[in-house]
Amino acid sequence: MAEVVARIGIAQSGLAPEPEQVVTDQPLPGPPGLAGPRAPMAPADQRRTLRLTLEDVPHPAYMVNYNFELTWYNDAARERILSGLDTLPANSEARNLFLLLFQAAAEQSGPFGTELLRIHLALAKNRLAKGSVLGLLRGLDRGQLNLAERLYDESVVTSERKPILDFAVELSDVAGPEKNWRVFASFFREGIFVVYIPALQYNSTLLEFLSQRDAVIRDLMRKRLPVLTPLVAMVADLQNSVKICSELPPEEYFELINEIWTTMGPIFRKYYGTYGKHVGDGMVYYFFPQPDSDYIFNALACAQELKSEIRKISKKWQLRKNWLNELYLNTGLHEGQEWLGTFQTATSVEFAVLGDTINHASRLSEFARFGKIWATKNLLSKLAHQKRATVDFGISRKGEDGQEHFIASSYSQVQAMVDLNCERYEKLRDIAMLPITEIRSVNYSA
Repeated sequence: MAEVVARIGIAQSGLAPEPEQVVTDQPLPGPPGLAGPRAPMAPADQRRTLRLTLEDVPHPAYMVNYNFELTWYNDAARERILSGLDTLPANSEARNLFLLLFQAAAEQSGPFGTELLRIHLALAKNRLAKGSVLGLLRGLDRGQLNLAERLYDESVVTSERKPILDFAVELSDVAGPEKNWRVFASFFREGIFVVYIPALQYNSTLLEFLSQRDAVIRDLMRKRLPVLTPLVAMVADLQNSVKICSELPPEEYFELINEIWTTMGPIFRKYYGTYGKHVGDGMVYYFFPQPDSDYIFNALACAQELKSEIRKISKKWQLRKNWLNELYLNTGLHEGQEWLGTFQTATSVEFAVLGDTINHASRLSEFARFGKIWATKNLLSKLAHQKRATVDFGISRKGEDGQEHFIASSYSQVQAMVDLNCERYEKLRDIAMLPITEIRSVNYSA
């Protein structure tokens, strides 16, 4: 379905940054409890002379996702904030910023570690419930957990969600003569960009840079470091897209495809789906661990809601065109641990996953027909029992009477369901032994 695939960039993929904030030359208020001295603003002529890029930021800067896993950092951050971090761990869980800050604090003295923890727990509290934040602290010892919980309770949530927060802190143990610092945290859909500025060196050029949100996040995504992470890959194909294209006038075909993408975009965002690049044809999205929801269930619920919406679109076009064509979205889901990175073109940045997870999901999409959703046993097995109870899944088998009988909560290898010697199923040979199941419904409101 090459006609259906759109190679779109971050801003078009449901990963668009939040709306820009109007930035003034006045200092931004910091959350209560993090007060510190404010430096006078630099003269206007000094503030307007620089045009920053990410490479130009000479101060400590890094980005974390909403699991507070480090996704990018500069040399200044490694030297001054994350001391002891020679190389970034490959595994996503080992990139947990709280763990890294505790490791750095062990090499420092005084309030250095406590102040940094206070800042990041305040950032977390602005976006996540306490249970979700404490879930991010797995791996800390009891004393560290008690300290983190106390700092979380002491931090104050801002009255409104701002795209940029400003903290004034004392970091006297940071290498160098600077003591008073301002820490800016800029919120994007993809994560939080944090930069440290010595108070005496602050001017509004940085805020002007951060206000260019499209350019900043695209630059950050280009520099995002590859990471080994758990994920669910979803591949979905519009069945008979070539036939549909041939039967519709060009303007109506584009109208239909745009309607499908417009309808699906909010659903992917609702379930934290990330648009991905794939060498083959198909709609590809990835679902990553989230601090406040189950990423495996998110993928299943998303697939089910997409199936429901495509039926509505199909009925609408059947009435409009008075035709018998049924629109089906054939979906494959697989869970695994793979390397996540980015590919960049002249105009966009796209996420890409290397490994069998995306390949198996793609094969399942090719196997699916008439809008069915197929998932692997590996995916369902990793779903929490409570969540799995809300999923109706199983395999249809022929009984002695020759009729199809649905066996709930069961699986089958692919080779037991199709003749792999048939040319039509030749591509499925590499998943012949894979146990899979049909997802019939998901109670995503439970």
